[in-house]
Amino acid sequence: MMNTVPSPATDASPAAPRTGPESTPQPTAAQPGHHGLGLALILVASFMVVLDFSIVNVALPSIQYEFGFPSATVQWVVTGYAITFGGLLILGGRAADLFGRRRMFITGLVVFTAASLAGGLAQDPLLLVTSRVGQGIGAALVAPAALSLITTGFAEGPARTRALGMYGATASVGFVSGLVLGGVLVEFFSWRSVFMVNVPVGVVAVLLAPKLLRESLHPRAPGRPRLDAGGALLVTMAVAAVVFAVSEGNVLGWLSPAVVAALLLAVSATVAFAFVESRHPDPLIRANLLRLPSLRAGSMLTLLLGVWNGGEMLVLSIYFQQVLHDSPLMTGLAMAPQGVVGFAAGAFGARLASRIGMPRLLMLTSGAATVGFLVLMRLPASGSYSPVLAAVTLVGFGTAGIAFGAMVTASGGVSNDDQGLVGGVINTSRQIGAALGAALLPAVAEVINGGEVAGIVGDRAAMLAGGLAAALATVVAWRASTQPHLRQS
Repeated sequence: MMNTVPSPATDASPAAPRTGPESTPQPTAAQPGHHGLGLALILVASFMVVLDFSIVNVALPSIQYEFGFPSATVQWVVTGYAITFGGLLILGGRAADLFGRRRMFITGLVVFTAASLAGGLAQDPLLLVTSRVGQGIGAALVAPAALSLITTGFAEGPARTRALGMYGATASVGFVSGLVLGGVLVEFFSWRSVFMVNVPVGVVAVLLAPKLLRESLHPRAPGRPRLDAGGALLVTMAVAAVVFAVSEGNVLGWLSPAVVAALLLAVSATVAFAFVESRHPDPLIRANLLRLPSLRAGSMLTLLLGVWNGGEMLVLSIYFQQVLHDSPLMTGLAMAPQGVVGFAAGAFGARLASRIGMPRLLMLTSGAATVGFLVLMRLPASGSYSPVLAAVTLVGFGTAGIAFGAMVTASGGVSNDDQGLVGGVINTSRQIGAALGAALLPAVAEVINGGEVAGIVGDRAAMLAGGLAAALATVVAWRASTQPHLRQS
């Protein structure tokens, strides 16, 4: 039974002592876990943030029609969110470590909810895109804070694994749910409802968070380091530039001045970040943290997961609507089994991991995703729903299993003082991967189709590309299984 909210006297969690920027991070005991309602609140907020990726995609045609957006411009409704969310995650995670995870969680919810209201009421394109930027900023505070509230609220071991399993299950079902819910809202109400649906959920979450969640550290505990503003600015620039380049490469052209400039900026900012961090007394990301095999393995698995998940959803959405000529609602329902199986995999993944071990779970789930993509290479060229499409359940099982296992792996053995940063790194890896996949897999389909967006031959080739990413994840999982911490998970 999980503990109730602790009294203010137990609220503080002093920083672990450090001997310098290169000291090895030592795991610290988790504070008493959040009770059931607190964990549920974290999961609902995380679900809302993930949901917002796909739910707005369904509304893009309606938004374009009402505002007269050119095709290239309407994509900024998606890109504006992706750039700010992906670019600010590491900063948001570190801010949660330094200023309080509950505080950043609530702040992010306030920003996200206000931006959702602005988007739902927007009367011109500029305000709509600006509101999406605001949603991205809020989400970048919520996501790493939510993950670190779990990893610091439950001791490393079965309790944390079960909680992370539920977190992974929620994230997996959220993206697919956005397609279904978005189709329902747009078809029966209007595109504005995909923004307004966040408002009551966000308001309730903000009101309940102070009552249901404890602060995992005292925001003014003595001796805590200051935020590395220079490092934060540089890493934000680097990640945002990468997300912009891969998001707009297919639209503007990979050799266009804007995309080339963004890639050059990303490289320059990364080099400058490494230089600044190596000389900073308390850097944003300590070098020894990045050398942890568990964090490297978890980040790589999450990156590959983002590649196949972000690309597969986009290609299949186009396939259902432009090859099989299904409605947006039917498209969402066709992919719903992937989310249902993904939720089950996350919810029961902790039990499976306890029986077969985390290394075998990671290899099993990435292997299942690989097999699912190989089956999807036989997508039917016409007709109605085919048994071949049941392979999306294998992809859903693999996606949820890797998401859950990678988070357990990455957070293990890391001090509570750095769990917010770990959450930021993991979420950033997934967002960069999703941006790469959303650019790569449709590009493969378009090239094979001879320049056409939709075409069965190209769609099958895109499924092969997704399968290669899943196969590479299987190799990473196998290599990671040699690490002592992962063997003991």
